[in-house]
Amino acid sequence: MLQLSDSKPRMKTLVSVDESYKLCRHLTAKYAKTFYLGTLLMSPAKRQAIWAIYAWCRRTDELVDGPASAITTPETLDLWEQHLESIFTGRPTENYDVALVDTLQRFPIDIQPFRDMIAGQRMDLYRSRYETFEELYLYCYRVAGTVGLMSTAVMDIDMTTNTAPWHQKQPVYIPTEEAIALGIANQLTNILRDVGEDARRGRIYIPLEDLARFNYTEQDFFNSVVDERWRSLMRFQIERARQFYIKAEKGITYLAPDARWPVWAASMLYGQILDVIERNDYNVFTQRAYVPQWKKLRTLPLAWMRSQVL
Repeated sequence: MLQLSDSKPRMKTLVSVDESYKLCRHLTAKYAKTFYLGTLLMSPAKRQAIWAIYAWCRRTDELVDGPASAITTPETLDLWEQHLESIFTGRPTENYDVALVDTLQRFPIDIQPFRDMIAGQRMDLYRSRYETFEELYLYCYRVAGTVGLMSTAVMDIDMTTNTAPWHQKQPVYIPTEEAIALGIANQLTNILRDVGEDARRGRIYIPLEDLARFNYTEQDFFNSVVDERWRSLMRFQIERARQFYIKAEKGITYLAPDARWPVWAASMLYGQILDVIERNDYNVFTQRAYVPQWKKLRTLPLAWMRSQVL
């Protein structure tokens, strides 16, 4: 590390690449237990890259949802975007970003999904309601669909998929839309799981047009009313999320063979949160839906089987 003279600010000494990846791993394991379990099924290089990406995404989300979110302003996000630009030019300024810089040197990840995610955080600064699903979809793409795009660059594509003679002159299919769909599905699941937490913060992510469709009011929402109107509304939301999972699954076969099992596992494990919501009779106001560890482990063999035959 270059040492500057005493008359100038000293450059911050950052951790090594290995230490940075360890920090990213611990952050992922702490805040995304289900997701983390899926990453353990990846090759070492790919799992480390995903941890580095997750760490950046988590820290970005914390700007508007974390303990210091009350002091976050548009200018804060402007500075964060400048920070992002420095990472992509190989100049990390924080310990977590040392791993991300290394990941960017190993995998062809584009900067645009990262910028789009910051744009999603900007939406959270001034919006606490979404009138239509189209509006919510844009938000979900920015904060979660982008993760699918980031991850696909790491997962890699199976170049043997289109080896039939009639496919040889066609470009290799890249499951971009399916990757986005998995991110959307995960975010819709998050929204349904976190209804109670969001309500306490004065936020409603379920589209207001859907509340009106089932004659369920904002007052009902903030009073945590669980009745047949709410159950019908939740069934509608869950079915929508599951449709995105189905769309995402169609793209897994195009991924590199060593990526299919972890992606199947991540999709199946996250989708099980919806099953728990149903078993809890749709009470997401006072009961947090979570999948027990034993069930997660029992899902892994089935995910492996799907990765081999689908």
